[in-house]
Amino acid sequence: MFKHIRQAVLATIVLTVIVGIAYPLGMTYLSGALFPYQAHGSLIKKADGTVIGSELIGQNFTGPTYFHGRPSATTDTDPNDSTKTVPAPYNAAASNASNAAPSSKALIADVQSRIEALKAENPDAKGDVPVDLVTTSASGLDPHISVAAALYQVPRVAKARGLSTDETVKLVQASTEGRTFGLLGEPRVNVLKLNLALDAVKAK
Repeated sequence: MFKHIRQAVLATIVLTVIVGIAYPLGMTYLSGALFPYQAHGSLIKKADGTVIGSELIGQNFTGPTYFHGRPSATTDTDPNDSTKTVPAPYNAAASNASNAAPSSKALIADVQSRIEALKAENPDAKGDVPVDLVTTSASGLDPHISVAAALYQVPRVAKARGLSTDETVKLVQASTEGRTFGLLGEPRVNVLKLNLALDAVKAK
């Protein structure tokens, strides 16, 4: 019996060292060496090294001069009452969705409210309202919007920036990322990168 116990304990120790320590450390080292940008969070920095954000996590852009991302359902602890939560868009420490069913009256009301607000904010926009501008994602952290969602906002941003519509559309097109490996997903626009491109135009 003791022989079997000793073998079991030894196997546990060996597997723990290999799978629980050596393998994770090895993968961490290799990923950092082979893909340093991705391994360190895909951080976007200024020329002086100041971190602006990550291309993997959205930011809560507001105001007419910036493109806005997808609504976020993430929350944070209410500073006035620790037993409650308050909306905190793109809170990476609390990634979550609304978890509301399509039949939820609250969800329907929220979407309708977002549609009305979006139309009021973009009075010159044409075409149907892109669904990703009025619905939240499963993570609440989406850094991308659809090309249609970006183009929908072009008239507002162009007017607020004093740019031509054609010039703003070209910025959207230049910021559009294709399907992964040419097959997976749909063309998309990283909102942070697009807004940085806008600021670069303004700085010229």
